[in-house]
Amino acid sequence: MDQVAARTSPAETLLSVQDLAVAFRQGERVSTAVDGISYDIAPGETVALVGESGSGKSVSALSILKLLPYPAASHPRGAILYRGENLIDDDERDLRKVRGNKISMIFQEPMSSLNPLHTIEKQVGEVMKLHRGLSDRQARERVLELLRQVGIREPEKRLGAYPHQLSGGQRQRVMIAMALANEPDLLIADEPTTALDVTVQAQILELLKKLQADRHMAMLFITHDLGIVRKIADRVCVMYRGKIVETGPTAAIFENPQHHYTRHLLAAEPKGAPPPANANAPVVMEAHDLKVWFPIKTGLLRRTTDHVKAVDGIDIAIRAGQTVGVVGESGSGKTTLGLALSRMISSQGEIRFEGERIDTRALRAMRPLRERMQIVFQDPFGSLSPRMSIADIIAEGLRIHERSLSAAQRDARVVSALEEVGLDPATRFRYPHEFSGGQRQRVAIARAMVLNPRFVMLDEPTSALDMSVQAQVVDLLRDLQKRHNLAYLFISHDLKVVRALSNEVIVMRNGVVVERGPADEIFDRPQTDYTKALMAAAFRIETAPTGVVSQ
Repeated sequence: MDQVAARTSPAETLLSVQDLAVAFRQGERVSTAVDGISYDIAPGETVALVGESGSGKSVSALSILKLLPYPAASHPRGAILYRGENLIDDDERDLRKVRGNKISMIFQEPMSSLNPLHTIEKQVGEVMKLHRGLSDRQARERVLELLRQVGIREPEKRLGAYPHQLSGGQRQRVMIAMALANEPDLLIADEPTTALDVTVQAQILELLKKLQADRHMAMLFITHDLGIVRKIADRVCVMYRGKIVETGPTAAIFENPQHHYTRHLLAAEPKGAPPPANANAPVVMEAHDLKVWFPIKTGLLRRTTDHVKAVDGIDIAIRAGQTVGVVGESGSGKTTLGLALSRMISSQGEIRFEGERIDTRALRAMRPLRERMQIVFQDPFGSLSPRMSIADIIAEGLRIHERSLSAAQRDARVVSALEEVGLDPATRFRYPHEFSGGQRQRVAIARAMVLNPRFVMLDEPTSALDMSVQAQVVDLLRDLQKRHNLAYLFISHDLKVVRALSNEVIVMRNGVVVERGPADEIFDRPQTDYTKALMAAAFRIETAPTGVVSQ
């Protein structure tokens, strides 16, 4: 198949990308990220761009609304025609009429896309006030309606919340609400379900399909998850190293892939089993009756009238060489549990690290232990400083905890860490914005591993990675665990990855444990209805119940 097969007749075309090239200049060096791609999207149609991180998917999508860092970015050739108008030739005034109104975009990393200083009501409502002239009251009503549509529970209580007060999945849903606010003709969805648990993922996909049918909205869907592509896309364009190597109807691509790279993508999936856990190994991290309650303040005097019980009385023990997986829907308390164990937030209950009680330590007194307790966060773009090179980011911990190292020794450790996570050490002098989402997450893993920790909290470390890189990272984490006898707390909504890594699994809902046990028992013989629903959504997403999600 070739790119010509993806073209529709001019009368049916909403968006036409024609021989598009995207280049980036850094000093005297010019690199080509997208090299002559072409595809059309008809009204009401869903076209999926799939490929591994760094293949050019997001760059080509950002080009549609000219959201790349110009003038460092350029278009040596090509056109992007929206209803016959070449957007590449438009100035900022003309593009403002299109952005967020005719064409909207859901970005991959909500924490870096949402303003941390503005409430959810202000950010979602601003889009409608700007483009549709709604009053404050009208905008508020519409915001509540949108939040309900995307599955946020009790949206009235979320209007005054700030992005950092929401879970990763909830933030992504706010982004979806913003993108749909003005009922666009075309929705560009860049990994829109990356941060969502499996049951909510199924609901969001159904929501997008329903909205698309109701409004005859077209969609450009960018993802590395081929299971989602099979469910939502009409046609598929497979990208590899800046080119579209295969395109065609979704069923044809899955049933009879022609290009070797497409076959490689279809075969990629985390496999294998975790290293056997030693039941007699020393306990590295443990907690008893752990609680994290956030006060709800109301009234003029802001008195505490209730609490959000994010974590409510949990016991946990993680031994050396063992991985405990924590699963559950967004907002269930998974990340809060991990942050409390790592003493990144205040909590109640006893916490011990390597036998030493740490819950009584002041946060400043925790600093000497940080070298042995590391975290890989969910959002790599938000956790990596944009002003520091990759080398400086990875070496920062070494400068703090291993001050005796020379500059050459630090650099050698950085090179070794990058090689371990599958990145070219020659790229260590670049900056985070020059990497794809998956590459940035590998940098975050390297930053944690360079200090040779004893305990690592992994908060959705593979959520931004394509399937084949997920498998590589799973293998890497297993190898590191065997080599260094590491204790992992692995937090994820991707149950296939959890199964490949975890010895024990804890299932959380609304801050409490609803089921726990050896991984094989949880996956093969779940006992509670909630766990059964999670498993059904993860492994047979088309049968996922729609009533189990409560945000």
